[in-house]
Amino acid sequence: MRLFNRSVLLTSLCLFALVVFLTGCSHSVQTHVPKAATRPLDLAKPEDNMTAFLKMRITTELNKEVYFYASGKIYSFVPGERDRALFDFEMYNVGKIVQTEGGYQMLTREVGFYRDLKTGEYLAKWENPWTKKTEEVIHVWNDPVNQKFQLEGPRGKWAVPFTMLGDRVVMNNDIFLTYPSPLKVAEYPENSASDSYEAAELFQFFAHKADLDNPAIQNAPAEVSWTRIGPWLPWMGMGQRAGNLVYQTRGYKTEKWEDLPQHMRDFIMGKFPEFKHAPDANTAENETSWTYFKKLKSANK
Repeated sequence: MRLFNRSVLLTSLCLFALVVFLTGCSHSVQTHVPKAATRPLDLAKPEDNMTAFLKMRITTELNKEVYFYASGKIYSFVPGERDRALFDFEMYNVGKIVQTEGGYQMLTREVGFYRDLKTGEYLAKWENPWTKKTEEVIHVWNDPVNQKFQLEGPRGKWAVPFTMLGDRVVMNNDIFLTYPSPLKVAEYPENSASDSYEAAELFQFFAHKADLDNPAIQNAPAEVSWTRIGPWLPWMGMGQRAGNLVYQTRGYKTEKWEDLPQHMRDFIMGKFPEFKHAPDANTAENETSWTYFKKLKSANK
């Protein structure tokens, strides 16, 4: 999931990313991120807002791995057509917070799997209902998907929007993206809708205010809702055909690998077991479904 940093999102899908607006921190590095509050958090204040967001999104304990799992469906959205469900979708993001020079960084990997609507099996092939061609399915293997945090950034002070729903807090971000596509139409005519990538990533995180206020709780129980509106996936072979995909998912956070579905864990360990853990360092550019597809195509040339 990619969270709240437009510059980061210019290089990441967002699957589950989960996105931040900010890069680097001007305040001194502390043992935990940031120092635990000893009073009810005022979410209108940058430091309290960051504390709440970190407790909700991941944890304030440095180097502690946390998983965010979500599942749902992917729909077509085509002008003049009745829209249809295309896939079930299942994903997770595994991440941890580390200290960096002048701030903090969240290091994550994420996976996402396209599933048969009837059987639930992870798809290897897909019959395109528009082109009638059978396409090889390329699942999401994004390594890494990293984000930085800061209280003072290029866009001003840290501020994740929030809403109180009784005793629960919703922290959200609605992100609309436009940037040059890694897949130019002239080079990838069957796999690229445009020379510009355009999408919307809509995240909502839910937690109890009492858990966020409690200084003894570093990792608050939380749920997520993630909606994405974006172009056809490169492997679908849709070219410049009009239309978009709509992802609608919901899920939860856990510290335990064992809390993820068994079939998902088995599939990952049989393919790319490194995705069980977050990266240990920020050593590469963020991966997306578009950059990953480009790498695969280049490797097969």
